[in-house]
Amino acid sequence: MEALTGPQDFVAEMVTEYQRRRDRMLELVNAIPGVLAQKPQGAFYVFPNVKSYGLSSKEIATRLIDEAGVAVLAGTDFGAGGEGYIRLVYAVSMEMIEEGVEKIAGWFRKL
Repeated sequence: MEALTGPQDFVAEMVTEYQRRRDRMLELVNAIPGVLAQKPQGAFYVFPNVKSYGLSSKEIATRLIDEAGVAVLAGTDFGAGGEGYIRLVYAVSMEMIEEGVEKIAGWFRKL
């Protein structure tokens, strides 16, 4: 009950923080050649298009964890229409976002 009736200042602070993380992730992801992500309208996920690399979403997700140490989900985990996309989460620290996307970018540069 206290969560609903108590002070709500933290909500605005967290919304601002998640927007900051989202914007940073978008900036970093969209700087990777051949990768394009639209600004999400909700949740804590970015769903970049990686079709230009010619690999399946599942192969990219598997290779990113095996070769770069970064866990992402294949777009096909959300249905056939997700082929050519991967899902990244930004409900983590800014440091984890920057480190993870740098590893992803490095992996794509090696392809």
